[in-house]
Amino acid sequence: MNAANSILLSPADNVAVANGRIEIGAVLPGGAVATALIEPGHKVAIKPIAAGEAVVKYAQAIGRATQDIVPGEHVHSHNLVFESGRLPVVPPSEAVHATEADRARTFMGYRRADGRAGTRNFVGILASVNCSATVCHAIADEANRTLLPRYPGIDGFVPIVHGQGCGMSATGDGMMVLHRTLAGYARHPNFGGVLMVGLGCEVNQLTLYGQKGVAAGKRHFNIQEAGGSRKSVEKAMLVLAEIAEEVGKLEREPIPVSEIVVGLQCGGSDGMSGITANPALGAAVDILAGVGGIGILSETTEIYGAEHLLAYRAATPEIAAKLDGYVKWWEDHVAKHGASIDNNPSPGNKRGGLTTILEKSLGAVAKGGQTPLNGVFGYAEKVTGHGLVFMDTPGYDPVSATGQVAGGANVIVFTTGRGSCFGCRPTPSIKVASNSTMYHTMEEDMDVNCGVIASGEKTIAGMGREIFELIVETASGRKTKSEEFGYGDNEFVPWHLGATL
Repeated sequence: MNAANSILLSPADNVAVANGRIEIGAVLPGGAVATALIEPGHKVAIKPIAAGEAVVKYAQAIGRATQDIVPGEHVHSHNLVFESGRLPVVPPSEAVHATEADRARTFMGYRRADGRAGTRNFVGILASVNCSATVCHAIADEANRTLLPRYPGIDGFVPIVHGQGCGMSATGDGMMVLHRTLAGYARHPNFGGVLMVGLGCEVNQLTLYGQKGVAAGKRHFNIQEAGGSRKSVEKAMLVLAEIAEEVGKLEREPIPVSEIVVGLQCGGSDGMSGITANPALGAAVDILAGVGGIGILSETTEIYGAEHLLAYRAATPEIAAKLDGYVKWWEDHVAKHGASIDNNPSPGNKRGGLTTILEKSLGAVAKGGQTPLNGVFGYAEKVTGHGLVFMDTPGYDPVSATGQVAGGANVIVFTTGRGSCFGCRPTPSIKVASNSTMYHTMEEDMDVNCGVIASGEKTIAGMGREIFELIVETASGRKTKSEEFGYGDNEFVPWHLGATL
């Protein structure tokens, strides 16, 4: 890919993407001339498109023209509309592969008693209910102030709080998902120990977690039984001192890179996300899959319209059918609430040049690279196996990432074009910028600049290798920009299903 005023992603496309601002009169691929000012990341027609005809990008239909469009015209929400339908699958190009040297590598992580591999050594303070959230924050603040300086081997005391746990049915999908999510965090390998704190009278009782085989070193108590808020903090400090004595002695050791589990996220996408950052992350996933690691693709509502590309790569018909089942569930779910999956892209996505969910989805699927799809999991289910897998989650980034971490992700890689700010303790989050302008504007938040792909300075394969190397370094303890700033205490957002009672 070379630096030019526009990028043609496939010879089959009838639109190109602006690589920087295109002025009126600029020559486009195929010889057309721009008839309007085209902002970076937006689409411009390079062939005549009749009303009702498919607009094609990535060699796939992203929607239908609502009026005749002439070459050189801006193509966006004023003349392009979402319409479900699929063009034939385009066979993938050659994937990036892991080497024998890659497969022999290790990272420096924490080997837990249950055998799983951690990339951080935090202590978690988990709230069973919103009513105990303030006390959990107070406990974490006090522990970070008084205990942490005495135990440099601990990365920090992390409050994991949320807005659920009561005012909901004790049975059904809502409580099941909350249980699964909290249990996933309690046993997460990035926590060396966990303290769970409840109020005492909530629906989501702490006794439910004592039977789930969650993390070793887990203790729990209720505020009402401890004698109130202040006494709860005092009691917690005694418990955490015991945990810290154990956890603070742990040291990093070599662990095969096959035990790295990466949650794949994108948020605040723009027209360049599916051209630079997402394919580069996909190339890194191809290497990760090649060494036996796991990449978790998620956000079902943001692969909608492109799920056929994943089904085409499914390792078995059963895996493809399970993915299709989740897509159909979402179609029914949003219809019951009078909504449409095409409510996505968001206003920020559209300002960045994305018009329809099909267009956004085709770019989002690129995060999964070209490796086979080896499994499909429900929200916050424990992820097993190797290679690329899919987890059913909403498209809302904090909710999606929360499910991935509960499922075992020990690293997150998050691509963005508009500049999403995010972190999700206990798992480090690597931020990947899709364009150089945003990267330089928000350099203190971004770890990687994939805008150099659009400028022709680097290739997708080359940036994929760089992202893979950063994943290994991060798993070994290198802090990400979001960790340096302190993100992660407020991004635990379990998926809220069911009625609030």
